[in-house]
Amino acid sequence: MREPGAVNPIIPYRTGSVEHKLTDDMALEPFETAHSSDTPLVTQLSVFIDDRVGQLLQMTRLFDRTSIHILGLMVVNLTDSAVVRLIVDDPDEAADVLTTNRFPVMHNDVLVVCVPEGKWALNRLWSAVLSAEINVHYTYALLGLSHGRPYIAVQAENLPMAFESLTEKGFVVLSQGDLLTGRND
Repeated sequence: MREPGAVNPIIPYRTGSVEHKLTDDMALEPFETAHSSDTPLVTQLSVFIDDRVGQLLQMTRLFDRTSIHILGLMVVNLTDSAVVRLIVDDPDEAADVLTTNRFPVMHNDVLVVCVPEGKWALNRLWSAVLSAEINVHYTYALLGLSHGRPYIAVQAENLPMAFESLTEKGFVVLSQGDLLTGRND
């Protein structure tokens, strides 16, 4: 046990090129959740850009000199700005490139789900999510994957439960690592 008034040692750690500091008392126990950490989540980047002509091109050109591939993109137009939701094969490196070039970036997780063949594929997919009583916040298509199938990103209120329901119904859900091995170059 630490002496009263003793200073907590600082534990440095890195994410990408950013160094963070954590006191050792903050790192005592890992967080526990009600669901397994085996849910294959994919990192989505939300990039904030001005609502001006050429901003989307300026942002995507930043990746021209890198090995980063944009695999999914959705733009949400706001009043004077826009949010660009991106799925890339290397989100840490992409976030570094964007922040270095003064684009504000946030991270969150989504599921990437294979859409099976057939006219009723999306109905089956949404029924699987509904059967777990989970609300879908938004979804968009991915491109550039060589798995030979269409995929969609799904942001829902409870991703681990959505994953369980989808896999129980036979849907394939990709992980971030799957995106590295399945891209078209």
